[in-house]
Amino acid sequence: MRLPSALPVALLTAGLAGCGVSDAAPEPAPGPPSASPSAAAPAPEARNEFAGLAALALDRRYAALYTLESDGSSREIVAAVADDGTWRVDIPGGALGGTAGVTVIRVPAGLYQCTLSTPSAPVSPTCVRVAERGDKVPRRYDPRVQRLFRQWLPVFIDRKAPLAVSAVQPLAGVEGSCYAVDSVTAALDRPVDVGIYCYSADGMLTGARVDFGLLKLVRQVAGPKSLQLPGPEVAGEPMGLTAPPPAPLPSLVAPS
Repeated sequence: MRLPSALPVALLTAGLAGCGVSDAAPEPAPGPPSASPSAAAPAPEARNEFAGLAALALDRRYAALYTLESDGSSREIVAAVADDGTWRVDIPGGALGGTAGVTVIRVPAGLYQCTLSTPSAPVSPTCVRVAERGDKVPRRYDPRVQRLFRQWLPVFIDRKAPLAVSAVQPLAGVEGSCYAVDSVTAALDRPVDVGIYCYSADGMLTGARVDFGLLKLVRQVAGPKSLQLPGPEVAGEPMGLTAPPPAPLPSLVAPS
């Protein structure tokens, strides 16, 4: 994986060597996040505690390595938030049906999708702008993982948001306080990804269990001062989520 030179790579390298599917046996795929038997009834105290931790998370600056267990495999996710507010999330297998790595990065010029070099698919990164600075990744290009780190935090902080929050037992192998978060609106476009979110006392995301996988913090270091695009900006269509159609087979009929 090509990481920004400003990132403190030395402390993260040990976990980034493969940056693909891990050899470690993953835990069983998570079931529906809202079906946790350990969840207590939603309570105002839990909602307030959760909002407070989300406010701390919004101010955190870090570079962190996570594992994401999903569909019987484990991937390594790198997330970074810089001192100037720029942020980046590297997601191996996040595009083209899992065959391509993708970086989602926000810089002052806007929100970008960049190609991510991985051992199985080495590329020279290029970037396409997918949204203006205050917008979200369009659904057809959205790998979803980056939502866990920045996108949902303002919603978590907003005590008027239609959420039901209850304290639950910590996820296995995850430190900190965990909360089950559900939507209380019947709209199809839910305000957040329903699931279980875990934070340390100082607002570091330590784990999350949502419908697309189980995220766990491996290690973290101080964030860089700033983040820049990992490659040149280019025109064109961003990578989609589905795998490209197979190339047509060569014709076996000789031309007349």
